[in-house]
Amino acid sequence: MGLRGGAVRGWGDGGKGGGGERCSQRPAWDRCLGGPSRRPSPSRLPPRRGGVLPSPKMAAGRGGAAAAGTAARANSGRRGAARRDGGAGAARAARGAAGGGGERREAAQHAAGARPCSGLSAAASLQDAIRTLNTLQTNASYLEQVKRERGDPRAQLEAMRGFLERSGLQVEDLDRLNIIHVTGTKGKGSACAFTERILRGYGLRTGFYSSPHLVQVRERIRINGQPLSKELFSKYFWLVYRRLRGTKDESQANMPAYFRFLTIMAFHVFLQEKVDLAVVEVGIGGAFDCTNIIRAPVVCGVSSLGIDHTSILGDTVEKIAWQKGGIFKPGVPAFTVPQPEQPLEVLRDRARECGCPLYLCPELDAFEAGTQVLELGLAGSHQRSNAALALQLSRTWLQRRGYEAGTDVLQDVLPGAELSAQRSVPLAPTFCPSDAMIQGLRDTEWPGRTQVLPHGPVTWYIDGAHTTSSIQACVRWFRQAALNEDKPQDGSEVRVLLFNATGDRDTAALLKLLLPCHFDYAVFCPNFTEVSVAANSDQQNFNVTLENALTRCVENQKTWTRLMEEKGGPWLPAPLEVGGLLQPDPLRGALLLVPPAERPLNSTSLVFPCISHALQWITQGRDPHLPLPASKVGAHPHPVATSGAVLLQEAAAIRVLVTGSLHLVGGVLKLLDPTLSQ
Repeated sequence: MGLRGGAVRGWGDGGKGGGGERCSQRPAWDRCLGGPSRRPSPSRLPPRRGGVLPSPKMAAGRGGAAAAGTAARANSGRRGAARRDGGAGAARAARGAAGGGGERREAAQHAAGARPCSGLSAAASLQDAIRTLNTLQTNASYLEQVKRERGDPRAQLEAMRGFLERSGLQVEDLDRLNIIHVTGTKGKGSACAFTERILRGYGLRTGFYSSPHLVQVRERIRINGQPLSKELFSKYFWLVYRRLRGTKDESQANMPAYFRFLTIMAFHVFLQEKVDLAVVEVGIGGAFDCTNIIRAPVVCGVSSLGIDHTSILGDTVEKIAWQKGGIFKPGVPAFTVPQPEQPLEVLRDRARECGCPLYLCPELDAFEAGTQVLELGLAGSHQRSNAALALQLSRTWLQRRGYEAGTDVLQDVLPGAELSAQRSVPLAPTFCPSDAMIQGLRDTEWPGRTQVLPHGPVTWYIDGAHTTSSIQACVRWFRQAALNEDKPQDGSEVRVLLFNATGDRDTAALLKLLLPCHFDYAVFCPNFTEVSVAANSDQQNFNVTLENALTRCVENQKTWTRLMEEKGGPWLPAPLEVGGLLQPDPLRGALLLVPPAERPLNSTSLVFPCISHALQWITQGRDPHLPLPASKVGAHPHPVATSGAVLLQEAAAIRVLVTGSLHLVGGVLKLLDPTLSQ
């Protein structure tokens, strides 16, 4: 199987935002899509203050049915042309979409099957929707053009408002969603998951918008913790898509990019499905993120800050803090976890500028009165600050919406208020967590974050850490969860790192932090589940080619080799060069990318072209959950592969840490648990 650049499209990297922000994909779903195993009994609630929450009412879409019909007829004509073209037009359109040009992406939308066909099955209609959605992706060159043309990033929010109105909504309509808006560098998704699970325990109907997704794009938009069903995803996708297509003219901007479109679609879903509240996770940053068209959230949160997405947000934590503080709104309480002094001061100043009362969350220890220890559904000590933030967000939401009364309510902090010399931001009051809060923290599930999957002799430790601070937390968790355990008495233990990092992240800094885990092997591969992803539309991404992804993997391998040499470990061979990688010897197959010369047995790093090949080598058929390949993958003439295979086959325990990229984590989970793709 040849590995020619451009033949395969994958997830790529980048951020979560559309338009001026990089498009990305991440999921988050309740385990096995079956929901939590335990559900707390709804708490007895006092009557709502101010009556029942208003039910959503959709604004009329401009263009109406006539525009939708016109678009459908146009689609039908193009589909016929595409069929007569024998599929070549679809391929050309897909290649055009990768270039980021508006008309080229539009052509790809039709050639890829941009049609809501009532006669199609739900699965087929969903696949059409996802393929069409994928044509809205942006790439790096397009993003650079956007930055040049829009020197003022505020124009991105104006464009988002225009897209929202064209879809049939006004910004004012979003006020009815009772939104909890959360940003941060690391932990914001976990904080959102804790918050949503707590409030669901009160019997409330919750909406949850997160990014990126791990396996299926439907996981980004949830109702009551469950990913949007295939039928509803298809229904709302085509509803929004038709309205946007039907209102497009020469004076209008083009179709919204991937993340913008999904954000608009999520708002439609939450309003139409009449949720009591919506937990909304920011894509990238905050100030100019497209979710920041929300004008009146109930409460806001800022999780731990760090360095990430520097090309968009800035290269210092202070600049990043300024962006994150952009979600603060006048009179809307906001909470943040303990931060370094300088970024905390930036958040304080941003809050004062707009009249936002900002509070610092007490440590979770403060809520554990006496001997009570709050049990968390997510492992790792770093999750305690995310849980503390979730307690404050959920409690404040309940109080402001009249579900819960209390004497320890927040007092507004006005601009210029005097604070103690020890603290630049006032400390929020502690309280006694309710039974629903305690149960919610315990029942929270957030796959791909500090997740352990024991599969016979193979144990998977999965965490999507991708910043220096989150990798540090991941290492602490992994050492506690895996390396502190006694070695098997009846045999050896082999430790394997499966890693990938993409985008503008400092791979050397991330890998250096992983050295103390003492891995026997480091395995690198792109974020593609298979070498060909043509049949998996959820993984499709027009932003990255296989050749580019493999080049990054080889660079990561070189970095690991250098770090191991500096550490004083055994001599390692020269890493692979990219030139001969993309067309390996057919007799060897595409399993392992190897140089032509033989290498010593003590090499400890390998590069594979896709996740499935990497997993097959790591497990050597010993993971009962991983289907065996059609051919024997373990045998390979390269010394590293053959000697490593013997060790893996004979080891009593294989401990695998998967980290560096949420997209890598999603691909691994897709293979280890096929039910997640159903």
